[in-house]
Amino acid sequence: MPLDPELPHDPSAELVAVLDDAGQPCGVATRAQVRQANLLHGATAILVRRTDGSIYVHRRTATKDIYPGVHDCWAGGVLAADETADNGALRELAEELGITGVSLTPLLTTLWSDHHVRAIYHAYTVIWDGPIIHQPEEVAWGEWWSPHVLAERLADPTFEFVPDGRQLLELAGVLAASD
Repeated sequence: MPLDPELPHDPSAELVAVLDDAGQPCGVATRAQVRQANLLHGATAILVRRTDGSIYVHRRTATKDIYPGVHDCWAGGVLAADETADNGALRELAEELGITGVSLTPLLTTLWSDHHVRAIYHAYTVIWDGPIIHQPEEVAWGEWWSPHVLAERLADPTFEFVPDGRQLLELAGVLAASD
């Protein structure tokens, strides 16, 4: 059932599939419960590139539930209960950046765990030369950076960047294979 545009949307009430240690669904919890108990769940991460190889980098809003106000180059988020990774990735791209009609290229699936998040990430990349339309609740700012510029910023220990995104970049070899 579509969300009623008249009612405020509460992301903390979204239903999320909880995963066991083998990555298989073992229950359902609200997003708030997943965050509070740091339950293992599925998530998507999509690297958006232009045909010239540049990468879309954005700053998360200060109201994000994890890693607020820091830089990121991955669109994506928590998979809803009964949602496939591909469908979740396409939904997140449309919601966060206004990107539709693209083909996903799978990069990797991996576990990320810290004191904020325990998730199995399904990482993809897409090529997009069209406009970017930020979802104001999630994206505060963004621009295209060359892989070289992103690598330089990531080498600066004072540059605030999401830790899961750093791991995904390293595992996917994105910056090593670019520029």
